[in-house]
Amino acid sequence: MANTYTQLLIQLVFVVKYRRAMIHEDFRVPLEKYMTGIIQNNKHKLLAIYCMPDHCHILVGLHPSQSISDLARDIKSNSSKWINDHNYTIAKFQWQEGYGAFSYAKSELDRVVNYILNQPERHRKKNLKKEYIELLEIFHIEYEHRYLFDWLD
Repeated sequence: MANTYTQLLIQLVFVVKYRRAMIHEDFRVPLEKYMTGIIQNNKHKLLAIYCMPDHCHILVGLHPSQSISDLARDIKSNSSKWINDHNYTIAKFQWQEGYGAFSYAKSELDRVVNYILNQPERHRKKNLKKEYIELLEIFHIEYEHRYLFDWLD
């Protein structure tokens, strides 16, 4: 794509099916490395990643050759297969349908990277449901509660 210049900083958020805490610390880092490979193989630049037991935050510099929805699909489908192929979980691992995608200005980069890398501390104070709804509201994204992730409240 000659003469195509972009700066697309996108945070993806997606959740384990039924918000089950299935991502254990013993394979979190290998999972994040595997997802990094998916992102890089699709020409994107990984800027931050953190997988909590029941969800994942990823910040990428998006390459314009792939849509956000295709990138989210590739990460979710390939990582699910990888987790299941390696028998990291007792039950079949699946991500829920859907994802959140939020765009940022370059001036926000350090703040968003810090936000993602400090997920364990952040979730000691605020649960994912509250955090996710706050993101939707900050970005003025209209939503219906019935179409949000399946929450185990």
